[in-house]
Amino acid sequence: MNNVKVSILVPICNVEKYLDKCLQSIIFQTLKDIEIICINDGSKDNSLAIIKKYADKDKRIVVIDKVNTGYGDSMNQGLSIAQGDYIGIVESDDFVDKDMFSDLYKLAIESDADIVKSNYYLYWDNPEKEVYYNNLRIEQKAIGKSAREKIFWGSSAIWSAVYRREWLQQNNIKFLPTPGASYQDTSFNFKVAALAKNAVVTPNAYLRYRQDNANSSVKNASMEKAYLLHKEWEEVKRFIDDNKLNSYNRYYVTLKFDGYMWNYSRISREDKSIYFKVLYDNFANNKLKKDIVLDYIPKFCRYGGIFAIRNNLQWLLDLIIF
Repeated sequence: MNNVKVSILVPICNVEKYLDKCLQSIIFQTLKDIEIICINDGSKDNSLAIIKKYADKDKRIVVIDKVNTGYGDSMNQGLSIAQGDYIGIVESDDFVDKDMFSDLYKLAIESDADIVKSNYYLYWDNPEKEVYYNNLRIEQKAIGKSAREKIFWGSSAIWSAVYRREWLQQNNIKFLPTPGASYQDTSFNFKVAALAKNAVVTPNAYLRYRQDNANSSVKNASMEKAYLLHKEWEEVKRFIDDNKLNSYNRYYVTLKFDGYMWNYSRISREDKSIYFKVLYDNFANNKLKKDIVLDYIPKFCRYGGIFAIRNNLQWLLDLIIF
């Protein structure tokens, strides 16, 4: 394809229930100069047949069919063949407004941005409901350093953005191909936020982030899944050290603690005592505790809200004084 403005990566694994709605929302984008890269990660349902049905009718659709190797590898394979000026991502159980990529691409071109990120909606099917989620905590567009700060402190939400493809390649920004399809957005989001020379964030929301897919990896709160997050933060630390980005160590400590706390809040009561030891081993030296107290608590109150800090305060205090 020539003159592709945005390559949209769609990772797919056993999502036949939601795939039609997702693909239709992408096909009918007002930005027509797109390619749609569907990566079938060894689906055992009818997902591949659905992809092929759409590909037969729309030549902008590129199909990668492979054995199940996980989300990170799927995304890397999509990145490796993408032709667009920018990269977009749409999870296959979500769907997007028709103007999403037109609007984000326009912002990217106007500001010569490496990344443009937006807010999104939380979405439920039955009964149908959507809630605007101000993930970036903004009321108006921001550019530059303040935009990068917003990307750091919001949730990863890598699918509510576009990324300059050439910039990703030049900086070798890829996904960690760990098996298990969990948390691979963590290190990717940290890297793009840290390396973006120019970033833009917009309060507009375009994507419906589905909350009621019982098979979504985010619903799995097992200890096995929890430990996959640790691999992501090991990769972030390697990235910081290799690139001599020591000024980002405080982000690293704070955001890592946030992720581990989220894990702790989700796992079973029986596993909490085991995982608490993991938390202690990772954070219970004086310097890290100081960073957590000074950086994490005020930012979490600011970005996570008083209810979130209240619900987790007891074990947070236990960790700090342990």
